Amino acid sequence: MGRTIRIFDTTLRDGEQSPGCSMNLNEKIEVARQLEAMKVDIIEAGFAIASPGDAAAIAAIADTVKESTVCSLARCVEQDIDAAYNAIKRAESARIHVFLATSPVHMEYKLKMKPDEVIERIAYNVAYAKKYMSDIEFSAEDSTRSDLDFLCRAFETAIKAGATTLNIPDTVGYMAPEEFASRVRYIREHTPGIENVVLSCHCHNDLGMAVANSLAGVEAGIDQIECTINGIGERAGNASMEECVMALRVRKDYYNVDCNLDTKQIYRASRMIQTITGVPVAPTKPIIGANAFAHESGIHQHGVLANKQTYEIMTPESVGIPQNAIVLGKHSGRHAFEDRLMTLGYHLDKEKLDKAFAKFKLLADKKKVVKDRDLEALVGAVPVSGGERYTLDNFVINSGNSITATAVIRVKHGDETIERVAASDGPINAAFRAINKIVGRDIVLEDYSLKAMTEGEDAQGEAIVKISVDGSDMVTGRGVAVDIIEASIKAYINGINKFFLE
Repeated sequence: MGRTIRIFDTTLRDGEQSPGCSMNLNEKIEVARQLEAMKVDIIEAGFAIASPGDAAAIAAIADTVKESTVCSLARCVEQDIDAAYNAIKRAESARIHVFLATSPVHMEYKLKMKPDEVIERIAYNVAYAKKYMSDIEFSAEDSTRSDLDFLCRAFETAIKAGATTLNIPDTVGYMAPEEFASRVRYIREHTPGIENVVLSCHCHNDLGMAVANSLAGVEAGIDQIECTINGIGERAGNASMEECVMALRVRKDYYNVDCNLDTKQIYRASRMIQTITGVPVAPTKPIIGANAFAHESGIHQHGVLANKQTYEIMTPESVGIPQNAIVLGKHSGRHAFEDRLMTLGYHLDKEKLDKAFAKFKLLADKKKVVKDRDLEALVGAVPVSGGERYTLDNFVINSGNSITATAVIRVKHGDETIERVAASDGPINAAFRAINKIVGRDIVLEDYSLKAMTEGEDAQGEAIVKISVDGSDMVTGRGVAVDIIEASIKAYINGINKFFLE
C-alpha cells in the first residue's frame, strides 16, 4: 500500500497575504469549516504575531475546528512563539510552525546573521516551541537557494531540538521539478534523524512550477504538501490544492500514494474563496475553471458523447461539480431548494437558510429558471448575522447620455432611515457618492468589476468592489442582482459593512 500524503492548507495564512485577498473573522471561520469538511489534515490559520485581529481569528478557528490540526506560523522569536501558542492552545490538535531563513542572501541582507548564529537560533527556538506542545514544524525559508550541506545541518539541528515536521520551501518559486526532487533526495540521504520526521514542501509559483515541484517532491519522498485553494498566495501564488490532490488521485497508478481529502468538496471550496476574496479564476484553470469540463470541438464532442473517457480523465462529480436535472423556479418549494444547496455542498443553519430561501423567491420572480451559479451567488450574498451596519432600502437613478447622472440612495442604519442624493458623470459613480454622504467617511474605490453569473438576458450580475475607508487596507465587497446597478450598490455597501465589522 502506498503512502498517505498529508495536505497542509495555508489559504488562511499565505493565501490571505495575497494582495486583495484579505478576509474578516467570520469569513475565515467559514473557510476553516470548509477546510475541515474537506478533511484537510493541517489548517494554517494565520500568523498570530502579525496583529491582534490575526491572533483572534486563529483562536476562533482553534475553538471551531475539531477534526483538523490547527497551526499558527511564528518566526524564530520568543514573542512570536508565545503568541502562536496562546492563539491555538485550545485547539483539539495544535501545531506551532516556526521558520528561519537559511540562504546566503537572506542571512546576509535580511537577518544580518552568520551561519553559526542561524543554527543557534534554530536550536533555541525549536526547543522553546517544543515546551508548549509536541507537534512542531520547522521551515528553512528560501531553502532552495541555500547551500545543501548547511541546509542539512539546519534540519539536523531542528530534529535534535524537537521538530516533528521539516519543511523545504521553494520560497521564490526558483526550482525546476527534477532539481527540486534531487534536493529532497539529498536532504533525506544526508540528514541524521530524517527518517523520524515528516518531510514537507511549500512551493511558490513564480515560474509556474509550484504544482509540478510539489509532485516531484512527493516522488522523492515528501510526505506533506503545503498548498492553497485556487493557488492564491503572495506574488504568483502557491501550489494549487485542487491540482495537487487531483493529480495524486487521478494518477494514483503512477504516484502510488493517496491523501485523505474529500475531493467532492473542491468546487465548493473554490467558489467560496472566489466569492470571499472577489478574485476569480481563469476559465482555463485546471479542475475548477469554467472550461475544465467544457468541450467545443466537434471531434471532442463526438468522443465525449460516445464515451466520456475519450476526453475526460476525471468526472465533474468527482470534484463536486454537480450534474443534476432538477430545475428551480418560482414554484419550487423549500425542500427542493434545500436539497439543491446540499447537492452543491452548502449546509446552512436555519437562520441563513431562511434568509437564502427568501432571496431565492425574490430572484425566482425575476428569472424563469434559477441555475446553480445563481444559487451560489445567492448563498454567497446571504449576510452574516449581526454583520450588516447598513442595508439598502431603495434607490432611484436618473441617467442618460445628455444629462448629468443623479442617484437617490436610501439605506437603513439600525432603526434609522437615511437618504442622500448625489450627481456624477455616470449612474454607478453617482450612487457611490450618495453612499459616501450617508456614511460620512473618506471612501476610495480602488477597483471595480462586473460580470454575468450565467448566460441569458435575465442573468444576474455580480459586482466586485475593492475600497479603502479612511486610508485603511483594501476591503472587498460583493453584490449580486439582476439589475447591475443594484448589484454595484450592494457590493459597495457590503464592502463598507465589512470595514465596520473588522
